[in-house]
Amino acid sequence: MVSVVLLLALAIAGTLWNFHLAGKVVCSLFSGLLILRLFVIYHDQQHEAILPRSRLAEGLMRIFGIFALSPSSVWRSSHNHHHTHNSKLRGSHIGSFPIMTAANFLKSSKAKRFNYLFMRHPLTILFGYIFVFLHGMCVYPFLNKPREHYDCLIAFVVHLLVAAAITYFFGWLALLLTLIIPFFVADAIGAYLFYAQHNFPGVSFNDNAGWTYDKAALESSSYMITGPIWAWFTANIGYHHIHHLNARIPFYRLPEAVNAISELKHPRTTSLHPMEIIRCLRLKVWDVESQRMVGIGNIETARERKDRTAGGQSPNPNRLAEDKHG
Repeated sequence: MVSVVLLLALAIAGTLWNFHLAGKVVCSLFSGLLILRLFVIYHDQQHEAILPRSRLAEGLMRIFGIFALSPSSVWRSSHNHHHTHNSKLRGSHIGSFPIMTAANFLKSSKAKRFNYLFMRHPLTILFGYIFVFLHGMCVYPFLNKPREHYDCLIAFVVHLLVAAAITYFFGWLALLLTLIIPFFVADAIGAYLFYAQHNFPGVSFNDNAGWTYDKAALESSSYMITGPIWAWFTANIGYHHIHHLNARIPFYRLPEAVNAISELKHPRTTSLHPMEIIRCLRLKVWDVESQRMVGIGNIETARERKDRTAGGQSPNPNRLAEDKHG
């Protein structure tokens, strides 16, 4: 924690230092990646995976949660709910991206469809700084339950005051490089990581009757393959299936768990390869019949298949093969 905070302080100082603009931009991007690593450390501390009995760590992490636009009151409650409802078709929307079945999507109103697709849209994830953190983790929780989530208001106000102070003392360019770009980078990557680790080809969803905690961890949480540099900046959050099996394992021991337990060595995977990102972002709804996540284009295909079957027509095997791989 101390080493990353010191690196972050140096990177922020670099965005304000009077030297070449390219150097300032590099420092700005580096700040965003360091905020991302600190956020995963904060995430582990909130799970009590690290320093569980340290009042100092708890106090520092509460301050960081306010700084990172993810106050402890809303993060801990929503994220714990996510862990106990991971991959359920009912109740999993709290602390996670919403999930609908294809049938429910087709029956929904246009407004509900719009809201659902908006939450899962690539631009919403890219602008996670605004939609996921400023609004989703600060404004909305406070307006919904102001007494319970008063720290959300504090986080929002502090963020605006810091922005105003940077602008007043250092100017608009400093605001962009010191605050906006680092948070944009950290929150966009963080939002996508959280999305892709539960919305990937091969993911499994269940209704409450067929759900178990271990099954949800291993079949509905991915192992994101990254190189050592990305693994450091993301604090091993790619080992998400292990994290969901036992959230008390600290991030720096997750690889050890994989190496020690043979049953964990063949997880469902994804990666940060551009094609893998596209495949994940195309997934929109859960098709109960085929037991897989599908895109919008496949929803109408599923309805046509159902109508043909209901009308007594034999499904075309070639068309079904296209549907399966489409």
